Amino acid sequence: MRNLAMRALAATSFVALTVSAFATPPVPRKSPEFTFVEPSGKQILLSSLKGKIVVMPFMFTTCPHCQRYAQDLTQLEKEFGPRGVVFMGTVFNDANAAMAAQFVKEFNVGFPVGYATRDQVVSYLGLSVLDRWVVPQVAIIDRKGNIVAQSAATGSPELQEPGSLRTLLDKIVKLNGPSGRATPAKTATKTVAKSN
Repeated sequence: MRNLAMRALAATSFVALTVSAFATPPVPRKSPEFTFVEPSGKQILLSSLKGKIVVMPFMFTTCPHCQRYAQDLTQLEKEFGPRGVVFMGTVFNDANAAMAAQFVKEFNVGFPVGYATRDQVVSYLGLSVLDRWVVPQVAIIDRKGNIVAQSAATGSPELQEPGSLRTLLDKIVKLNGPSGRATPAKTATKTVAKSN
């Protein structure tokens, strides 16, 4: 009987761990701080964009879907930038300043793209190290600094397809009220020295 109870406890623990490992963090929730490091070395703190709606795609420079997605977001930035939406991309597949700059140049990306480590991105998104996830991952932060939408680990069409994202952004902008054109370049809070 004790053996049966121990097996039941072990099975329950495994199921609980499996569910939590693949669960998407709840939204809305307060956004943790995140630092965008641009290829120039300039750092922009996410908290400095409070009052703006921020679309944060996390991408691989080598991912064809991410490359196309960055181009789609460039078109959406033209539409939603005047409505107070900031697009701030991050590449993180062993990316560095040169790779981020090349990504922007090669794919004509019209919004800032910085770089971060995989650990920084996983921590920000609240993903488990056990998760298998796709890129791009996307988070949307409202004017109050809350994550109001985030990709599931396996992807979320409403955040990763331009038409669906346009509809979602329109709804978020209307719920959050009007704001002027976003200017992320003017919100830099500190600069780091380049390492040679």
